[in-house]
Amino acid sequence: MSWFDGFELRNFEVNGASINARVSRVVPGDPVRPALLLLHGFPQSHVMWHRVAQRLAGDYFLVMPDLRGYGDSSKTAGLPDHSNYSKRNMAHDMIGVMDALGVNRFFLCGHDRGGRVAHRLALDHAARVAKLCIIDIAPTLDMYEGRSMTEPYMAFARAYYHWFHMLQPAPLPEIMMGANHPETAKAYLHAKLGGWGSAGLNYIEPRALAEYERSFCNAEALHAACEDYRASAGVDLEHDRDGRAQGLKLACELLVLWGERGVVHRLFDPLALWRAQCSGEVAGQAMAAGHFIPEEQPEATARALRNFFH
Repeated sequence: MSWFDGFELRNFEVNGASINARVSRVVPGDPVRPALLLLHGFPQSHVMWHRVAQRLAGDYFLVMPDLRGYGDSSKTAGLPDHSNYSKRNMAHDMIGVMDALGVNRFFLCGHDRGGRVAHRLALDHAARVAKLCIIDIAPTLDMYEGRSMTEPYMAFARAYYHWFHMLQPAPLPEIMMGANHPETAKAYLHAKLGGWGSAGLNYIEPRALAEYERSFCNAEALHAACEDYRASAGVDLEHDRDGRAQGLKLACELLVLWGERGVVHRLFDPLALWRAQCSGEVAGQAMAAGHFIPEEQPEATARALRNFFH
């Protein structure tokens, strides 16, 4: 199997957005497989899962959407409070997709921004999520507030400067990232994909890189990505603080994976931070990778997911 053989592209009109997704093709007579929803991160699309999907295709009914604002999903202008790009609203998008597919309960895995959407989805829709895997993030509120850090906060600000840059009011960040200059946007994209311990772009297949360039290097995508980060620094923190004040925690089993060459590994204690936000069992491990673990270590990632999601 190569690329996305055995999958079909679908479009779902849900929650006021058009969500593009790659979904396992169901052939009459196939055995029923458990559903696994895979959510990508910045600055990518569902394409980041192609190597993992090849390895898990026989075991799960895979659903791989482009998050709102990414890939070929809707890239609408942000609202004044950025709430249409809140992780709560993006989680509603994903619930809409699973409802349209007739899937009530499912396994869930998110990398990077997808991990933040997955976290919110599992909190707000606990009955829908059988198990959750989070890849290479610590909880958003803890990262912004510098909890459990092993180095001064300046180290985090240097490594994740884009968090603080992209949350600035539009349109300055978008312009600086190349909204009006595709080659500048491409250079920015390559810098992000090659950083965070990933040691260059060699881990990305040319076809995948071309997809990232096509879908990210335009004004609408850059604005949507900035809105994602603006929401995370505002409305998402409000939701997180409200939830913690109410004692809300993840109720399902949680697997945490992080890259041993990445920022999360260097600056945070991800297991301790996630255990504090989960009432169920939490397991985890560092992977021999930088930030983009599913593409850098697809075999190890698929093995970890298969061992957990059963």
